[in-house]
Amino acid sequence: MKRWIWEQENYPNFVYDISKLQLLLEKTSKEQGYLSAIMLSMSHDIRIKRQSEALADEAINTSAIEGEILNRDSVKASINSKFGFEEVDYAKVDKSTDNLLELLIDANSNYDEDLTLDRLYRWHYTLFENYKGLQKINIGQLRGNDTMQVVGGGYTNVKVFYEAPARDILEKELDNYLKWFNTTPPSLIKVAISHLWFVIIHPFDDGNGRIARALSDLVLSKIEESKISKLYSMSTVINKNRNGYYKVLEQTTGYIKKSDNHLDITPWCEWFLDTLHTSLIDAKNKINYIFDKTKFWDTYKNKNLNARQTKVLNFILDIGIGQFKGNLSKKKYMSISDTTSTTASRDLSELLEYGCIKQVEGTQGRNVSYKIII
Repeated sequence: MKRWIWEQENYPNFVYDISKLQLLLEKTSKEQGYLSAIMLSMSHDIRIKRQSEALADEAINTSAIEGEILNRDSVKASINSKFGFEEVDYAKVDKSTDNLLELLIDANSNYDEDLTLDRLYRWHYTLFENYKGLQKINIGQLRGNDTMQVVGGGYTNVKVFYEAPARDILEKELDNYLKWFNTTPPSLIKVAISHLWFVIIHPFDDGNGRIARALSDLVLSKIEESKISKLYSMSTVINKNRNGYYKVLEQTTGYIKKSDNHLDITPWCEWFLDTLHTSLIDAKNKINYIFDKTKFWDTYKNKNLNARQTKVLNFILDIGIGQFKGNLSKKKYMSISDTTSTTASRDLSELLEYGCIKQVEGTQGRNVSYKIII
């Protein structure tokens, strides 16, 4: 029985129902346009700050999807070094993290270069140059002759979630993929297919998912002509819904029974585009938070606020005023600033006097709460 998508007669002639995708495509393109426009209105400092934050999120989350936890301080130190920031803690710079960031920067900035086998080898090598795992893998080269399977379950109940094309047809598979990638004009559909098709081929012993997500970024960067100006992280949203990610991959590649047309990738495209759209919305919200924070401190920069007041206000501004649930109360102020009831009352009175906050209408006594004024 032909179980896997690559075994089907007309593979890799994927099909999809454009009528089911049209609204998502329009919504996603609109958000891309919004971010491109808003980037032009940003100051240099705000743009660099958001770019570095998005790059850190991407590095941390594309690794977390595969179960690898990166140290955020190490990621930040590497980014500070690459962006030329003055404060760099070189003791925290980790070579493996540094290499992953090089891969992501290449995908986001060198989008006009052809995708070649040597470039894929270079990406794979950067991911595993310092590999110290127990399982032997081919680094910077294609996987070996063993059958490549994605498995789960325990020793007594092993499940094969996916089996990749055999080693003897791997070069042909990659050749077809590279020709398609380099000759197909950039589009949101191409972003979705480039990710899926690379995972289907599974050319390496490990790192296929991370490289597939980098390829998505490469096509997106080409669409947006972004240079390293991407302000969002798709891997962050994927990581929040890893179960959904793996389930739709299993459905599309053949593990889970799907429609009679095994080359129909509409469900994958729907899931992928919806995830991309969500990541763009998240980025827009974060940018709005940065604008709100900048505007707030421009207004109140001459007020003599103490360290506790600054800490609480920044805590709320970083979350986003609209996302801070329940408004600010004395109890929350005490918790965030780690201070006493008396001190919290005095600090809040001063913030009211300065005009930094206002009492929420209808609240009083023990239930009184406050909102920041932008």
